[in-house]
Amino acid sequence: MNEIALSYGRGHLDITLPPGARPAVIRKQALPKLADPKAAIRSALDNPIASAPLAELARGRSSACILICDITRPVPNRLFLRPMIETMIASGIAREKISVLVATGLHRPNLGDELAELVGDPWVLENVRVENHYARDEDAHIDFGFTKTRSTPVKLDRLFAEADLKIATGLVEPHFMAGWSGGRKVIAPGVAHHETIRTFHSARFMEDPLAVQCNLIGNPLHEEQLEIVRMLGEVFALNTVLDEERDLVCVTFGEIIASHQAAVDFVSGATQVAMDRKFSTVVTSSAGYPLDKTYYQTIKGMVTPLDILKPGGTLIIASECSEGFGSPEFREAQARLVELGPDRFLATLTAKNLAEIDEWQTEMQLKPMRLGRVELYTTGLSGGDRELTGVGVIDDLTAAIARSISRSSDPDVAIIPEGPYVVPRYAG
Repeated sequence: MNEIALSYGRGHLDITLPPGARPAVIRKQALPKLADPKAAIRSALDNPIASAPLAELARGRSSACILICDITRPVPNRLFLRPMIETMIASGIAREKISVLVATGLHRPNLGDELAELVGDPWVLENVRVENHYARDEDAHIDFGFTKTRSTPVKLDRLFAEADLKIATGLVEPHFMAGWSGGRKVIAPGVAHHETIRTFHSARFMEDPLAVQCNLIGNPLHEEQLEIVRMLGEVFALNTVLDEERDLVCVTFGEIIASHQAAVDFVSGATQVAMDRKFSTVVTSSAGYPLDKTYYQTIKGMVTPLDILKPGGTLIIASECSEGFGSPEFREAQARLVELGPDRFLATLTAKNLAEIDEWQTEMQLKPMRLGRVELYTTGLSGGDRELTGVGVIDDLTAAIARSISRSSDPDVAIIPEGPYVVPRYAG
């Protein structure tokens, strides 16, 4: 127990605990792997939740669009895209009328070799249209008006909105704002216009106490996403759940809301781990590749374990940041945080109806900063980028853990190897 591996990059980072440290390693419950993932996917398509089988859904349709998550999510697209497309073709949809759309939200497009890695099957790229969503392309969206509940402007990608058969695919995992990823989230923000995204990433939503991981009840983001889905009409989804080795343990298909809820129900109990105490030292990760490619995504790992961090304690996170910092807009938001400090930075957000692009991630970083000290171990950031994180950057995890134990006089250390994919809950 003195040597523990954290998910880091495409592998693991071995850390050695200082003498006297008492580790509590927090992992999600082990779930049985699917013996035949391809057969499980075929069964899900043939035995859907609250809908007809895919073969029947595709019959008589003039076109189809399948949404996939961008490169930041390790969704096993290689397993399900081809059987879905072949089923559609066999049911009469012309090959040239089938498209795959990468739900980038406001992230950068996935192109070239990265797109090939994301799709995971050359046959798909050779046989159907594969496009990226561009949230800032005005002509690429259809205006649906506003949601009735919170007046969110709803503009969605035309390629998806005009398809006769609409299917979202994704990974169901804890999400630090929307409760759970996957399902409706692949549509909004996945293929939404920047005004839609910036509205429900504004402080009005972000500061809501119910906009937290693993919570869908009363979560304003989730409620807006559901309303947007209903404005679209008939939509379906394929949802996947992966274990720590990125192997498939669950797949559901069917009506988008019902099939997503079924996947959430499957994974919820295994992902949330009850703890009988809080810790002065919490060591976590950004879940490794692809989530730890940028500092932008790293912030998710800082927020997830806050329920077990004692006020004034130290949160230490390891993230490779192999692609560096993140978008130029995120860099600008972090520069304002460093210049203004947390309180003044937050004050600049609360009066806005539209958040500036990517500043919501900086806003989420305020949550761990309010509670305690945040320290980052990374091999991907240098120079000014380290300063722009706004947190302490360390080069020795063992020494950082020892300092935290010394400050708190508390030798107990919580260690979360898989970062934001595991949600510890204080049950004391």
